[in-house]
Amino acid sequence: MATATLPLRLLASKTLAFPSAPSLPPSRCSLPVAASAPRRCWRLLASPEEPAPAPVEDEAEVVEEEEVEEEQAAVPEPVEAQLAAAGAGKDADIFAVVMIGSRQYIVMPGRYIYTQRLKGANVNDQIILNKVLLVSTRDKAYIGMPVVTNAAVHAVVEEQGRDDKVIVFKYKKKKKYQRKLGHRQPNTRLRITGISGYEDFPADPILEYVPA
Repeated sequence: MATATLPLRLLASKTLAFPSAPSLPPSRCSLPVAASAPRRCWRLLASPEEPAPAPVEDEAEVVEEEEVEEEQAAVPEPVEAQLAAAGAGKDADIFAVVMIGSRQYIVMPGRYIYTQRLKGANVNDQIILNKVLLVSTRDKAYIGMPVVTNAAVHAVVEEQGRDDKVIVFKYKKKKKYQRKLGHRQPNTRLRITGISGYEDFPADPILEYVPA
């Protein structure tokens, strides 16, 4: 079996020659190097004429003094001064605890209170409250068991009104149910005119507080 031979042609090897970088004159190649300057350290010194800053502790003390002054200013006036400003009169040194319905109220002559609606009471009507649980003066306390016998609180009906509205909102998730209602509770405004009938009830002395 004959075999065919193909002629091989050898290629001459070529070398890639890169162009050399253009030569620069020595004046452009050499850059002048400046001598390193000595490093200088600066210090911040306070001048003797300027005052030194105040320490932080003094500022805290000033803030505490201001807070103490504010707290002292927020202290309410004595009870005697409040009663005198309210014009309670000679009965300003007495108060009582009276029960109206299912609630208890502290009453003083010359003051007014809001109670639950008193049915059948009209404006300017004079009423007497007999459920007096306690009567206190400057030097004695009359404590009822459960009420002070023959004690009565005299009052005058000034107004029949209603309290501020309260919103009642009901909601059930995933049920498309919601209800919004408003309610104003009826009330009665009473002006206390006097406290009487407690003198014959046994009294307990009020001891004066002596600071240690």
